Amino acid sequence: MGFSQRLRGLWKCVFCFPVLLCVLYFSSPSLRVLVNIMPMDKCKLESARDLLQDNSADAGLDLVTRRDVQTCTDWRAPIIWEGMFDPFLYDSMHKEAGSSVALTVFAVGRYLDAYLPTFLNSSERHFMLGLPVTYYVFTDTPEKVPNMTLPPLRSLRVIKVEKHSRWQDISMMRMKTISDVIETDIRHRCTHVFCFDVDQVFTGRFGSEALGDSVALLHAYYYRLPKSLYTYDRNPKSKACMKTGDFYYHAAIFGGLCESVKAIADACYRSIMADKENNVEALWHDESHLNKYLWLHKPSRVLSPEYCWDPLISQNSDIKVTRLEWAPKQYKKLRSA
Repeated sequence: MGFSQRLRGLWKCVFCFPVLLCVLYFSSPSLRVLVNIMPMDKCKLESARDLLQDNSADAGLDLVTRRDVQTCTDWRAPIIWEGMFDPFLYDSMHKEAGSSVALTVFAVGRYLDAYLPTFLNSSERHFMLGLPVTYYVFTDTPEKVPNMTLPPLRSLRVIKVEKHSRWQDISMMRMKTISDVIETDIRHRCTHVFCFDVDQVFTGRFGSEALGDSVALLHAYYYRLPKSLYTYDRNPKSKACMKTGDFYYHAAIFGGLCESVKAIADACYRSIMADKENNVEALWHDESHLNKYLWLHKPSRVLSPEYCWDPLISQNSDIKVTRLEWAPKQYKKLRSA
């Protein structure tokens, strides 16, 4: 065996080791229980007044009441957990400021029938109540989007998109679509954008405390793992390649001001297309590119896993309330040709 072949074999082992460990973690409830009692880093700030604040209400965040979890980042952004904030304070401030929110969601192919009705109905019960909200549903079958009677200040727009042959391409190409619609439509109507996967169900308040300049979400399965086990893309040929990072973020939710989300989408799309030209595909597709972007451009606000929790995870004392939950996955059925 030549030196180059041995080097390639060594690289594959290094690349696959974190992935194999995480597969073991996901498939072993007893191992997840052990991980859930591992200590987290703690916020080093004594007062929320020391935060790099997205808004005036952030000065009222209680950074010390949740001593069991990390409530701020090293770059002084808040990590939002139950018990830290006053919902009335945030709602009042955003109403007075005239904040409005676009929610984007892709429901392509069989995902529409399987998930969209429940997603939209649950959103009407929990998402940004009291603020103007516009739903942007991207689908290849607009005629199948359910008719909804929405209250004042809430509306729904349906936009037809192409159905790609591979689900990975649907996932990655959404970045260009999001950017285009922000430029042509959303920025003229809304101050903020939140981008969601459709296979989720709102279960509790997902309110204005989540709004910020640039908003990222801690992945429910990774937030207590050591960084060495984060499944970043480590292929040096990919634009998403990372040797280290701050957290592992979940691409099921990201958001922020219109211009911030457009910058995220544009950067991820450019990286995805550069990889395509080099016949490379990032390990976790658009999520890998999102993690790279958020490492280089720190989010101003981080949401705890309460905002996207998997109920299959064993009981966890960190999670006092769930605001959005993963719906049961039906990958074999929904992703088959």
